[in-house]
Amino acid sequence: MEDADSIAIDRNGYLDVRSRSAATFDLDARLPDQVFKEGVGDSLFCEFDAVLTSEFWSTLCAMARWPDGPMARWHGDGHVELLVLEPDCDAFYLPEYRMYPAVSLSVEADVDDYWAAIGHEPDGDIMGSIATSANVVAVTGPSRRWGCWGERDPEVAVFRGFPNVAARNKWRAQFGPFLVLQPVVSR
Repeated sequence: MEDADSIAIDRNGYLDVRSRSAATFDLDARLPDQVFKEGVGDSLFCEFDAVLTSEFWSTLCAMARWPDGPMARWHGDGHVELLVLEPDCDAFYLPEYRMYPAVSLSVEADVDDYWAAIGHEPDGDIMGSIATSANVVAVTGPSRRWGCWGERDPEVAVFRGFPNVAARNKWRAQFGPFLVLQPVVSR
């Protein structure tokens, strides 16, 4: 790999990202079940495919460092980590592409760095690209106080970890469109 700092190219790096993700998410759960381990505040929803585009990098970084200035750290995270849960590492990525499907990028990285990591086509095969092949992803930072869980089917990504409703609404206005689901009250 060209950028060894962004792709977990060895088993230990992959297991480190997986372990940190497991602190935030139930890695065996799938939507509509609860995928977050703790109630970490209000949720916002968007299309799954948006998470795997270069344009979305600033949105992910914002969860780690926004809102009080260009270098402020909301959760104190210097990295954003993305873990692919499906297809399975041992059943798909390792035998087919000899790679571990995990990314850890500094919040100082730019959109090109993010795309180089998730859009990388091992041996020129587009199906090995995380952006193309990932069906379930978990994104968080080392603080483990926020997360984005996405599934290709049902085509949804869920964000949690906003410190309050005002911050969530400001983040939503800046990076939207996102949906807020209101609880249904039966009468």
